[in-house]
Amino acid sequence: METTVAYTDLEASSEAGQELGLKVRTGLGRTPDAVVMFASPKYDHSALLSSFADECPCEVVVGASSAGEFTREVRGRGMACALAFYAPDIRFSACVGQDLSRNPKSAARQIVAGFDERSDRKHSFRSALVMTDAMAGHADVLVEELTLATAGQYQFVGGGAGDDAQFSRTPVFFGTQVLTDAAVALEILSDKPVGIGVSHGWEPCAEAFRVTEANGMRVISLNGFPAVEAFQEHAELTEQKIDRDAPIPFFLHNILGIEVGGAYRLRVPLAINEDGSVLCASEVPVGSVVRIMRSSEVSAITAAERASDAALRALGEHKPQAALFFDCVATRLRLGDRFGSEVAAVTEKLGGIDLAGCNTHGQIARADGQFEGFHNCTAVVCVFPE
Repeated sequence: METTVAYTDLEASSEAGQELGLKVRTGLGRTPDAVVMFASPKYDHSALLSSFADECPCEVVVGASSAGEFTREVRGRGMACALAFYAPDIRFSACVGQDLSRNPKSAARQIVAGFDERSDRKHSFRSALVMTDAMAGHADVLVEELTLATAGQYQFVGGGAGDDAQFSRTPVFFGTQVLTDAAVALEILSDKPVGIGVSHGWEPCAEAFRVTEANGMRVISLNGFPAVEAFQEHAELTEQKIDRDAPIPFFLHNILGIEVGGAYRLRVPLAINEDGSVLCASEVPVGSVVRIMRSSEVSAITAAERASDAALRALGEHKPQAALFFDCVATRLRLGDRFGSEVAAVTEKLGGIDLAGCNTHGQIARADGQFEGFHNCTAVVCVFPE
């Protein structure tokens, strides 16, 4: 496998796409077999992708709008970055599922219908990078349906497209197309394993609550009382302030953890509604048990290191060649400039290999021993072998 990473911070979308395409093509010295791209919402993504394709005519391109972009060399906002592959022994294919908000099961089956696995039994390992329109919702269901449709034979990694936490428009990329209400996948059929690691640094810091009423991403009541009351009580007990009209500063440090088999699946609260319900970044099931969680800069970095170690272990005896790294936009907002320490920790753990990634509105990770699927505030590392 040969890889290269490219980035651009040019302002003009067409010029940025051209520069990114030129860097990819010259970095590999040939046309890539597949490209994964993340781009700031400041860009006209159609113009960016079109000019990239003119400069680097790769047939398999997937990606998403992002909420912070980074490579091994740079980190920031307002950029576009790409990881490109040339790997004759690996089979790549790009797939798309649409109408995600109305029918996530159908979207998952559209994706799987495009997989080559049914006609290609030569490769031992089956993986897929999945990027989904976060505003369409149903990411949990999408991952479950992808797992069912592939009979559990694939591992999945990726995340929800971002828009710098504006929660307005979060498109995904399929070739030169910019799509909303959709999910895209890069199928990866290989003879060597692709390593996936996932970890978060949050721990419970409050009593358990039962979700007594919820509707999608809106948590209506906890223990029969308006959901906001649990957060207000916690704020008082911990001497914090929560502004009902602008609660994000509080929520970045006080998120929800759904109890799952002794662990916690994280959900980031975003807003407080007039009726006292709390809007979260992802669905919270009725009947689930949740706790308010806390974290720190040290625990976030430690989690990223654990995710990196797990991804490397999953490679077995194979050496790493390149990696993708996803973490939540909420983590970037919470840590500020210190988020660079987390990226640096991952880079150091991986030994300076090619690295690209972005901050996402939710993270996807389903692999051996990891069955939770869709996460918030979680570090996810995907490592590709030489």
